[in-house]
Amino acid sequence: MNPRPAAEVIEDGLPIPRRYVAIFALSAGTALAVIDGTIANVALPTIARALSVPASQAAHVVTLYQLVLVMALLPLSALGDRIGHRRLYQSGQMIFIVATLACVFATSLPQLLFARALQGLGAAGALSVSSALIRAAYPARQLGRGLGINSMIVASAGALSPTLGGVILHVAPWQWVFAAPVPFALLSLAAGAIALPQPKTVLERYDYLGALLNAATFALLILGLQDLAYGRDIPSGILKLVAGVAAAATLIRQQSHAARPILPLDLLRQSRLAVPVTGLLLAFMAQMILLVSLPFRLAHRSGFTPVEIGGTLSLWPLTLIIVSPLAGMLSDRISNRLLGGVGMAITTAGFSAIALLPDQVSQLDASVRMAICGLGFGLFLSPNARTIIGAAPRTRAAAAGGLMATTRLTGQALGASIAGGLLALGTGDGALPAGLAASVASLIGLACIGQSRPGVS
Repeated sequence: MNPRPAAEVIEDGLPIPRRYVAIFALSAGTALAVIDGTIANVALPTIARALSVPASQAAHVVTLYQLVLVMALLPLSALGDRIGHRRLYQSGQMIFIVATLACVFATSLPQLLFARALQGLGAAGALSVSSALIRAAYPARQLGRGLGINSMIVASAGALSPTLGGVILHVAPWQWVFAAPVPFALLSLAAGAIALPQPKTVLERYDYLGALLNAATFALLILGLQDLAYGRDIPSGILKLVAGVAAAATLIRQQSHAARPILPLDLLRQSRLAVPVTGLLLAFMAQMILLVSLPFRLAHRSGFTPVEIGGTLSLWPLTLIIVSPLAGMLSDRISNRLLGGVGMAITTAGFSAIALLPDQVSQLDASVRMAICGLGFGLFLSPNARTIIGAAPRTRAAAAGGLMATTRLTGQALGASIAGGLLALGTGDGALPAGLAASVASLIGLACIGQSRPGVS
């Protein structure tokens, strides 16, 4: 058994060239989690046919992965503080590789779902401490640049994923779609073993009850909302929501007296962190309201083909790839809240432009409006992340990173549920979803600009 790595005292970032190797390891690890979370979408029809299951059941291959991520991020970030961030990061990638082998050899839906849950757990292990490792790798004056590069990697992997999945399906069986991120895991493991920092660990007993309550809270609330939004089982959805609220109340009461709570109430009590975290939740909620509903609008009202819809939607991540690193560098020099407020103002304009989209619209026109949304979102994300990670105490960097990732996924789940509900009501393929997203974005922008005023903490 390998000895436990010795903790390092990291004053202000890693020295060069070790920093660059660590950045490569973190970028590859981020790419694997993003690709694995989205690449399966392309293969769902093929999986349904191959395993002889309904499309609704095959969709669990994607939703289960996302659900495990939401349930596990905060408990694993707390575990990383105790066993070491580098150790957890690389252990998560090893679990991911083992789970991928299980996906490749799966011959039934239950086997595949078990393997996907394990993949989600491995990805959560890496993502839960990635922001803390980024903060340790970069000097404080360049933290925004580091987070901007990370956002660019997320956008690039998200844009690459559908095309990569399609190519693999064209030349290989569907099982190999799940193996696509493995090279990223192997590269990250090799580079990380050389360069990733090992910050000091915390010698405290792990809160198993808090971890269980946290997982139960997010699982019950998200599953309940999805049941109600899609009209699958209303009584069951209500029961899950009630149980989720009860679990949340118990969790908050149990965590309120902890010095280092798994649910980071100590961070959320600070307005300088609570406001950007709330903004992040609402931003991703607005994003998913638009992205889930817009394909139906473009198909039903504008007659776009699937290829045209995909090309239009791709302008959002493609714009993020360019904007995110630039916004990160700007956030190291000017007010993060002011920059985020400007970003949300542009996003509001983009959402409003899409709400006003005429039925007879060209793909170029629709794509330009999506690019405006991506421009504003990119200007918001990196400064927002810098505010959250930079304001948290260094000893709570993993908790802040886990909170950010959990907030993003929760916002996406809420937004998808709202969009699904609007579609079920017959109003989801019109201007209403984009108008609702614009209203949410405008509130975030006003809050950011209000917080940026002198004297506002």
